[in-house]
Amino acid sequence: MGALDGKRVLLCVGGGIAAYKSAELVRQFIAAGASVQVAMTKAALEFISPLTLQTLSKQRVATDILSVSDDAEIGHIRIGDEADAVIVAPATAGLISRMASGMADDVVTAALLVTTAPVVVAPAMNTNMLEHPAVRENLDRLAGFGHRIVAPDSGELACGYEGPGRLPDPRVLVEETVAALSDRDLAGFRVLVSAGPTREPLDPVRFISNRSSGRMGYAVAEAAQRRGAEVTLVSGPVSLAPPRGCRVIHVETAAEMNEAMRAHVVASDLVVMVAAVADYRMAEVSPSKIKKHDGGLELALERTEDILTGISRARGRRVVVGFAAETEDLIENAVSKLTRKGLDLIVANDVTEEGSGFDTETNSAVLIDASGTQERTGLIAKTELAELILDRSTGLLTERGLAAQRA
Repeated sequence: MGALDGKRVLLCVGGGIAAYKSAELVRQFIAAGASVQVAMTKAALEFISPLTLQTLSKQRVATDILSVSDDAEIGHIRIGDEADAVIVAPATAGLISRMASGMADDVVTAALLVTTAPVVVAPAMNTNMLEHPAVRENLDRLAGFGHRIVAPDSGELACGYEGPGRLPDPRVLVEETVAALSDRDLAGFRVLVSAGPTREPLDPVRFISNRSSGRMGYAVAEAAQRRGAEVTLVSGPVSLAPPRGCRVIHVETAAEMNEAMRAHVVASDLVVMVAAVADYRMAEVSPSKIKKHDGGLELALERTEDILTGISRARGRRVVVGFAAETEDLIENAVSKLTRKGLDLIVANDVTEEGSGFDTETNSAVLIDASGTQERTGLIAKTELAELILDRSTGLLTERGLAAQRA
């Protein structure tokens, strides 16, 4: 299933150089399962052809405030009223000003006044324009309307400046639209997530680690942030891009992960320990490269910190979720870990099952809570599993009577 299956997205394109990205944005929305209606300002027509966007969206592009549909409906009323979500990308300084003033001088601004759907605004402009007090004030006003403002990326701009003002990647804008449509049932809660492997050095060039890619932990962090939580992600070494909107702390060893988790657990309401932490490390790390020689090699290992048990014992009223990656006796081993570590919920998966191992986009899991209730997910996307985990966790937060931390 796509994240936007069955949703109708109204894409409003402003007149900036970043308008060229709207073609790929339409494609990404469709790939996520949405149908896309495009509306363009007059200035946007100077940067990209309506025919291009019409060909990609398979729908007539709205460019005229006075146009009517085939069944005689007023165009801007229809497209604004039908939308499940609206995204303005790129949102130029001029368009943002007109939106903040409540103007209806073209099809885009008129449709934005009509719609009751969530609105995502993605500013893209010259750095100095973006930082001008008038633009900042207008963005604050739009945020006050309930619009979701997407922070622009930094980098080299088309105008030659270097700094913030770049329109984010289309995949990010799709994710922001998904977030705007998400239930914000974790708003005001603080969620601490661990992800990825740890690396325990043998010598300056070698280490002990595992096959964890971090995908599952990152999916949980992204989903929690979408649902309104303040998220801290403690990540081992992975090749994934940091989730937008999350505080990310990079660590390497089990000791470093333990220190980071302990430092942030007190301020957390929910802890989801997804990381595959190494169970053993060298009793003494060699200061120089261990040289090859005839015969075998014996390594003296010692246990690493049991991070999850330590967190669970000191958890107070917070909810703690653990993971169990097993190769045999899945349920028996998972229940044992749940009980030993005093967890509220454990997510068990057999990593030998096809599509459910490390470094895959999918997972097949069994969710087991402290009462013994089991929920089998079947093979699903890790993003979908993340939502199921948070659904259960939110229920546990409610049962425990934990209240969101309101600023």
